[in-house]
Amino acid sequence: MEQVETVIIGAGVVGLAIARHLALAGQEVIVLEAESLIGSGTSSRNSEVIHAGIYYPQGSLKARLCVAGRQMIYDYIKRRRIPHEACGKIIVATAEEQHDRLLGLQAKAIANGVDSLVWLTRAQVEALEPEITCTEALLSPVSGIIDSHALMLSFQADLEEHGGMVVFRSPLQAAEVRGDGIELLVGGSDPLRLRTRNLINAAGLGAQKLATAIEGLPSTFVPPLRLAKGNYYGLSGRNPFRRLVYPLPEPGGLGVHVTIDLGGQARFGPDVEWIDRETYDVDPGRAERFYAAVRRYWPGLPTGALIPAYAGIRPKLVGPGESDSDFVIQGPTEHGIAGLVNLFGIESPGLTSCMAIAAEVAERLR
Repeated sequence: MEQVETVIIGAGVVGLAIARHLALAGQEVIVLEAESLIGSGTSSRNSEVIHAGIYYPQGSLKARLCVAGRQMIYDYIKRRRIPHEACGKIIVATAEEQHDRLLGLQAKAIANGVDSLVWLTRAQVEALEPEITCTEALLSPVSGIIDSHALMLSFQADLEEHGGMVVFRSPLQAAEVRGDGIELLVGGSDPLRLRTRNLINAAGLGAQKLATAIEGLPSTFVPPLRLAKGNYYGLSGRNPFRRLVYPLPEPGGLGVHVTIDLGGQARFGPDVEWIDRETYDVDPGRAERFYAAVRRYWPGLPTGALIPAYAGIRPKLVGPGESDSDFVIQGPTEHGIAGLVNLFGIESPGLTSCMAIAAEVAERLR
């Protein structure tokens, strides 16, 4: 039976960041990926936004890892010349009664260590983004956008340079905790058994299913999975914005916002659509509610300008009407199994946080 020091399940941005981190620390690392390419799941279906760390409860993993991860990722992508732009983000209040909510958001950001926010009057917003209508706003100058696939390719290159590898079309079918490690049954065209000292479950939407396949892990340590689909629509015609534009957050998400890709194209989303199975179709009829949401801050959005683009699914741990949950990074201290780390509910700001998550996982293994 083959043996390897560390096996990571899932070659998304988080799995690759962890693999890179551990390989650079001298560990022998293999990443098992069920698909035929990296980043084919949640990592390929997001806004590609680098978040500041504004929205999350003080002391939460999301707050701590987003703020730390943002600095780590900017340092890395500048050094590696990975395409990105620190374009900034404007969070708008569209009615006088939203003043206190915007003030609360600023206070939450400061509590999280984000002290770069700038309060803008309506006139100041109009000077920056003439198409935006609002009562007041917050400017986050450290928010930005990134080519997430280029980031993942760079992580993979670092991993391979330090002796690790990604093995494609290799789904994990079962795992059994033994006294001397964890024994894995790997499927694919060439099934094999593998023994590892460390197993890291970074399977995203498949993390719960994978965890239930680990013999020796009590089911009480596997949280429920709730699927929150987010639909995106592209903009036909000229993009009038230079920055990201966000409304105030809504239950389950950050509201229908404007993001810009590195080519200068605008897209709108995501919304929150609770579903019971994975589906990525974008309903053209759903755009009607987008027009109403976007026109609160961009009344000039032309009728018929929104075109279905793509959808992603957030791996939520709570359902509709429930308070949002934190990341769950579950190591030996929690479940008592040496060498096993499960990651559950790694949604936004997972991309921004990925390098800090990697450092956190390494710490849990210690």
